[in-house]
Amino acid sequence: MHATLRSRCVRALAVGALSAGLISAGSAGAFAAGDAPMPMPSATHSKTPMTKASITIKANHMSVKAGQSVTFIGQTKGLKSGTKLVLQSQSNGKWTTLGSSTTVTKSHAYKLTHKFSTKGTQLLRVSMSGTMHSPTVSVKVS
Repeated sequence: MHATLRSRCVRALAVGALSAGLISAGSAGAFAAGDAPMPMPSATHSKTPMTKASITIKANHMSVKAGQSVTFIGQTKGLKSGTKLVLQSQSNGKWTTLGSSTTVTKSHAYKLTHKFSTKGTQLLRVSMSGTMHSPTVSVKVS
């Protein structure tokens, strides 16, 4: 029985020593990593400022009769000329693309016209590929 107790003590001591060795080795690695100098940014990589893209919208009429057209104009910022823009309408909480589309000019402007046949208040916006859009404008069709 004395040998069994000694064997257990030797095992416990060995496990404790091994655990202490592993913990100290891990913390030494962490301290060594903390003392290493941080890499400096390379001069060959430069940050380009992010230009926030935007689209504005303005309707020439806020109220029209069914069958009449409304012209929408606006400016874009951060979009290339030739970028396609579409007119969207909100119906039942979802935006649907209407048949009117245009492209951004070299002066970062756009102009599009749409004829409304459905009566009621139309919530409209101009969108680029569904990823960005103008603020909402409303047109009342009677």
